[in-house]
Amino acid sequence: MSPEMVILGLNAAVAALAYFFVYPKFCGANGWRIAANDLLATATVVIVSGVLYAGTGVAFNFLFFSTNWFWFALLSYLVIETPLMLWYFNKHDVWRSLKF
Repeated sequence: MSPEMVILGLNAAVAALAYFFVYPKFCGANGWRIAANDLLATATVVIVSGVLYAGTGVAFNFLFFSTNWFWFALLSYLVIETPLMLWYFNKHDVWRSLKF
């Protein structure tokens, strides 16, 4: 399996676990709890990707450019997470709990 597919699979698994199990069970509609837990989910993706690919010199292809493991993991997680976040925020009306 290609390194890109490994990281994409990891990203999809972490995002699905977060938005379909962890956030509904532990965060509900509290946007600040979601943000704190999302930092942990993102850190998990970056740490596992780093353990697998840091120092290997593997170049990752991200659409129109090549990058290292860190930026590939972070940017691809952002792309996978954004639609799930918008769906979850609208379904649970999280926007109301975010007061700046």
